[in-house]
Amino acid sequence: MEAGFILLAASNHFGQARLTFGGFIVISCRPFISTVLIDNMMFKRFLQQCCCYFIICCVCFSAQSASSKSPVELVYPYQDTVNSRWFFFDSASLPFGLVNLSPDTEIGGAWGSGYRYNSNQVKGFSHVHAWQLAALSVMPVSVSSDIPLEKLKHDYFSDFSHATEVVQPGFHQLTLERYNIDVALTATTRVGMHRYRFKKGSPQQVLFNLGGTLGPSNLGHAEAHKLSATAIGGYVTNLPTYRRSRPTKIYFYAEFNRPIAAMDAWRGEHTFKQVDFTNGLDAGLLVHLKAEQSPLLMKVGISYVSRENAKANMDAELPHWQFQRVKKAAQKQWNKQLGKIKVQGGTHKQQRRFYTDLWHALQGRRIISDANGQYMDQTSAEPKVKQIPLNAQGRPAFNHHNSDSFWGAQWTIATLWPLAYPKVASDMTNSLLNYYRDGGMLARGPSGGNYTYVMTGASSTPFIVSNYMKGLRDFDLELAYAAMKKNHSVEGMMSRAGYEHYTQTGGGMRFYLKQGYIPFPLPAGESSYGNHKRGAGMTLEYAFQDYALAQLAKALGRDQDYADLSRRAGHYRNVYDAESGFMRPRNPDGSWQTPFDPYQYENGFVESNPAQGTWNVAHDIDGLAELMGGKQVLIERLDKAFKQAEKQGFTAGSAHADEAKQEFRRIPINYGNQPSMHTAFIFSAAGAPWKSQYWSRKVVQQVYSDLSPELGYSGDEDQGLMGSLAVLMKIGLFQLSAGVEQDPIYYIGSPIFDQITITLDNKYYPGKTFTIKTRDNGPNSPYVSAITLNGKPLDRAYVLHSEIIAGGQLVLQMSNKANKGLN
Repeated sequence: MEAGFILLAASNHFGQARLTFGGFIVISCRPFISTVLIDNMMFKRFLQQCCCYFIICCVCFSAQSASSKSPVELVYPYQDTVNSRWFFFDSASLPFGLVNLSPDTEIGGAWGSGYRYNSNQVKGFSHVHAWQLAALSVMPVSVSSDIPLEKLKHDYFSDFSHATEVVQPGFHQLTLERYNIDVALTATTRVGMHRYRFKKGSPQQVLFNLGGTLGPSNLGHAEAHKLSATAIGGYVTNLPTYRRSRPTKIYFYAEFNRPIAAMDAWRGEHTFKQVDFTNGLDAGLLVHLKAEQSPLLMKVGISYVSRENAKANMDAELPHWQFQRVKKAAQKQWNKQLGKIKVQGGTHKQQRRFYTDLWHALQGRRIISDANGQYMDQTSAEPKVKQIPLNAQGRPAFNHHNSDSFWGAQWTIATLWPLAYPKVASDMTNSLLNYYRDGGMLARGPSGGNYTYVMTGASSTPFIVSNYMKGLRDFDLELAYAAMKKNHSVEGMMSRAGYEHYTQTGGGMRFYLKQGYIPFPLPAGESSYGNHKRGAGMTLEYAFQDYALAQLAKALGRDQDYADLSRRAGHYRNVYDAESGFMRPRNPDGSWQTPFDPYQYENGFVESNPAQGTWNVAHDIDGLAELMGGKQVLIERLDKAFKQAEKQGFTAGSAHADEAKQEFRRIPINYGNQPSMHTAFIFSAAGAPWKSQYWSRKVVQQVYSDLSPELGYSGDEDQGLMGSLAVLMKIGLFQLSAGVEQDPIYYIGSPIFDQITITLDNKYYPGKTFTIKTRDNGPNSPYVSAITLNGKPLDRAYVLHSEIIAGGQLVLQMSNKANKGLN
C-alpha cells in the first residue's frame, strides 16, 4: 500500500475502522454508519484505492467476527443504559455479588438513576446497587486546602468521557476530567477494590458521602470512624421506601494502601476539621492521604450484619493489594459462568448480544449473606442476626439473596437457572425458605432481609416447584410445601396486593376462594389496600400458580390438595367473556365491567391490557382454545395479534414509562414486559410449533438484537428476566408452564446459532453437555423441518428434561418452509 494510505482500526462501542489519506479522514466505517469526506484534489487517487480499502475493511471485520473471543470480551455493558434503573447496570462485580461497584451518573430515584449512558458526569462510585437498596458512595478528588468543605460537599462531581472509558464484566475504568484522576474498579463477591492514579504532585483525597439520596433510598443516620492508621469503618442507613417498609443498615470497612494523613467531616451544614469520626444525618468525610506517585488503592468490604463482618469479608476474600490479580480473578469467574453456554456461528453482533443477555441473567438478585454465612433477618420489627448452616467443609451451605419480584420468572429464570446454573436456583430456593423460617411467609421479592410484597400473587411457587421437578432436591421439601400452601391461602402472599405491608386485603383472596375470581375494582373499603389491584389479571396469575402447586401436591401424593388446587387452576374460565372473546374484569356482584375496551391499559390487568392478558393461561392452552371455539380459532387469533404487534416492533416503546402512552398502550402483545413473555410458544401447545418458531425468531430479530445504549430491554429488564428470556429464545428452548410437571418439556423454537453447548452440572445431572446443532441456519430460515436426538429421528417439536440432563446432541434442520408434520 502507498505511503499515506493508512488503515487504522479502533474499537469503542461497536468497532470502528478509519481510512486516512494525506491527513484527511476519507472514510469512517462502522457497522451502521458510513461517512465519506473527499478532498477534491484527491478524488482520482481516492477512487483508485477505494476498492482496495473495502476489501481490506471487509477482511478485517470478517476476521474480527470469526476470531475467538471470551464471553467477557463479547459482553456489551452499555446495552439499554439510557433507560436503565438503579440496579440494572453492573461492572465491577461478580455474578450475583453483594458488592456491585460502579459509577453513578444520576443518583436520585429507583428509576432513572445509577449509570445512565447519556449523562456525562460522575456523581460518585457506589458499592451497592440492589433491589430497593443503595450504599456507600465514594469519590476520589484532588482539591486544594483553600476550598471550603462546605462548598466541596455540594460541588464535587466530575465530567468523564466514554471515549476513554473501559467497561467489562468485573472491571470499570474511566478518567475524572475535573481532577485528572484515572479510576479503575474491580471486586470480589463482597469487597470492592479501587485504584486511583492522580496527577503528579496534586492533592489526594477520597470523599465519602454517607447521606442524601442514593438510588431508591433516602439515607438516614450514618457513622464513620477512623479505626487504624489506614482504615475507616461505619454504616449507612437506607430509610424505608414505599416498597421496603423497614430501615436497612449497610456496614462498610474501607482500607487504604497508605496511611491516612487527616480527616475532615460534615454533618448537615456543619463542617469539622481534623476529626476521627462523624455521625448523624447528611454526614460525610473527606479523607486526606499523602501524595505519592504510585497509585492509591482502596479496598471496601460490605456487610448487612456488622462492621466487623465487613472486615471479615475483606479478610476472607481480599487479603492482598494486587489489583490486576483481583480483576483477572473476577473476569475468570465471569468467563466460567458465561461459558456454561457456548455458542458458535451467527454474526459477531449476535454473539455479543447473546452474552450481554446472559450477563444480565446472572446479576441483579444479589447475595446479602456474609462469607461466614451470617445474614440479617429483617422480617420482624427488630433485626436479628441469623446463621446459614455450614457444610462439611465449614462453609455456608448456600447464599442468602435479595431479589426483585418473581413475577415473570416462570418463563425465564425458572427455566434458565435450573438448566445451566442449578446451584444458583438451589441457593435461591433455600434463600426463599429462610424468609419463611424467619418471618412465617415465603417472599416474592425480598429486600435486604425484608419483605417488600412487590407485584402480586405467589410468584415464587412456580420457581420452587420447577426446581423440584428438575431434580433439585437439596432443600427441605416439607417446609417448602407448607410455605407454598400457606402462600396460597388467606394468610399468605395471595392475600396481599403489591406493597401491602400491614394488611391482607388487597389481594382479593376471599373473592377468589368464594366466587372463583377477583373483582375489579374491589368493593369500597377494600380497594385502598396496596397496589396492582387488577382483579382479572390476578385471577389468571393465581390460577396458574395454583396449577403449579397442584403438580407438586400430585407428586407428593397429597390427593385432596391436588384436587382442590386443580379446581382453582380452572378459575381463569370465570373471567373469560364469550361475547367479546377476551378475558374481562368482573364487578363484585359478578356482572361484567362496562364499558369494556380490550385494549385499555391496566383495565383489570397488571401492567398490560385485556388483549395481552387473555393469553395468560399457560397451564391450560387446551382449555383456553375450548373457550375460544377450538385450537384453529386460537391459532388464527394469536397469529393476527402478532401481526398487529409487529407493526410496533412487539414492544410498547423503549422505556417502561412508555407503556402508559397512548401510542403504545393498545399493543396486543408486548415483549417489553412480563405479561407477554410466553405468547410465541402458545402456538406450540396448540399444535402449531412452526408458528412459535416463526414468531419467536421475529421477536428476537426486532426486540433482542440491537447493540445500543438506547435499546435492549425497554428499560424494564427486572434483574435477569428479560435477559433470560432472550437467551432461551436464541437457543431455541422454552417452557410454557415453567416446567412444573414431572419430567417437564422444552418446546423447540428457532435457534439463531449454528451450535449451542450447555455444560451440565454433575452435582445435579448425569450428563456432561447438551449440544444443539442447526443445519442450513440463517436469517430467512426460521423453521425446523427435521429433528434428531442422539442420532435418532424425533417426530415431536419438544424435548424432555430427562433427555437434556442425560447429555447428548439435538440436531435441527432449519428451513425457509414450515414442516407442519412436527408437533
